[in-house]
Amino acid sequence: MTNLPKDSSVPGEQFEVRQTHPTEDYTPDPSKSLKLSPARQRLVDDIIALYSCEPTIERVKRYTPDCVYDDQFVYANDRYKMAGQWFALPKLFKASKNERYQIVVDEPGIIQFRNEQSWTFKVIPKTATINALVTLSLDPATENSDFIQVKYHKDQANDKDYSHEGLGFSFKKWQADQVMKHLDSPEVAEFEADKGAAKEAVNSYGSGAAEGNAPTKEL
Repeated sequence: MTNLPKDSSVPGEQFEVRQTHPTEDYTPDPSKSLKLSPARQRLVDDIIALYSCEPTIERVKRYTPDCVYDDQFVYANDRYKMAGQWFALPKLFKASKNERYQIVVDEPGIIQFRNEQSWTFKVIPKTATINALVTLSLDPATENSDFIQVKYHKDQANDKDYSHEGLGFSFKKWQADQVMKHLDSPEVAEFEADKGAAKEAVNSYGSGAAEGNAPTKEL
């Protein structure tokens, strides 16, 4: 399906998977979920726990030091920034509940699942439920081990992919760069050395549609 690098030393930016969906509907149907191997299921369990405001040092270690996290609000390009995001969530949200998910792709180097998550804000007594397509590009060095790590984590809530351009993207990068500076967390400090991990320039595409190297896929 996707030609990802086979060399684990390649920076996380090169492990991005791009796609456009025919609709914005990523509602999961657990009855159609693919069955994962035990090691892959443990990985997904840890990722779901992170989404659910249950961060731990061990769960953040599911990412390689040079990982990339890419969603509609954040672009974090190392594990130090990634740790800042996960450990900040419980400070921002009263609760986050995984309602259901559906594994739609289980192939060498990649896991993709539709995810439904309900977020309850701390300041505003309101709950928002978001459906998204989560893509986990796996580290070639650990893909066949008991503790699989992630090179690129994309959370895509719209039909189009991310162009990585414009003011919106600049804000995504700025947000990721600022969180760790204002988060007094010994857990996040555990990953401070990772800010020196290998990085490459961000790939920009001009568009999040098919012409931006994001082919249409029914997932």
